Amino acid sequence: MPQRPLARALTALVAVLTAAVGAAAVPGAAHAAAHAAADVNYVALGDSYSSGVGAGPYDQSTCLRSEKSYAPLWAAANQVASFTFPACGGAVTADVIGSQVNALSTGTTLVTITIGGNDAGFADVITSCRFGSTSSCTDAVNEAKVFATGELPGRLDRTYAAIRDRAPNARLIVLGYPRLFETGSCGLLAMSTYKRTILNEAADLLASVTAGRAAAAGATFADTRPYFAGHGVCAAAPWIRDVSGVIEAYHPNADGYRNGYLPALTAVTG
Repeated sequence: MPQRPLARALTALVAVLTAAVGAAAVPGAAHAAAHAAADVNYVALGDSYSSGVGAGPYDQSTCLRSEKSYAPLWAAANQVASFTFPACGGAVTADVIGSQVNALSTGTTLVTITIGGNDAGFADVITSCRFGSTSSCTDAVNEAKVFATGELPGRLDRTYAAIRDRAPNARLIVLGYPRLFETGSCGLLAMSTYKRTILNEAADLLASVTAGRAAAAGATFADTRPYFAGHGVCAAAPWIRDVSGVIEAYHPNADGYRNGYLPALTAVTG
């Protein structure tokens, strides 16, 4: 039956009102999202994997901070209200507790950190494996594993507790380290497959220990290993530097921070 004039008018009015409400709702949602981002006071703590060593160019400090690291990239993408970047190349847990946490306050709402690798002797282990014998590499890796399961958990607990104490209202996100190597063919001058394999196994152990202590502290752990898979040293398109530079060796390059670390962080922040 054809609609009567009044019914047609009411139908048209409902359609107009629905469209108007829908049009108003979209800007409202966008405004709410923008407002939420504007409320984020973000502080990025940690070591060279936080500061951006390997990405360059660096600031004028001795900490080798790069705007191409994951923290400033995330801050820029989310238009945060404030961003503070005390992360420093070479930092150990004691440096975070002793100085970096001074950047935190009750107004801090988000904290990220990568820490623990230097405590476990990252540089010495890599040096032993890259330039030493197979036995010296094995010994160095095993020593680091003993430290990672024995001493490191307590150091991480104290670090996370110090962060909680200074920033009780913040969400804490702990980012792990990637596996550094692919284990396929890598040329005559590369580390052996065995060395690369045991170094990757050490990275897995470190990730497990860090994830466990982060969970115990009520923090979120962001595992970077899946994001770097297929892009370690010896890959066709590596996101980890080899011995191209003494300081930057075995750190992510700019692609690693943008395509590895940043997505890992974004995946847990939403």
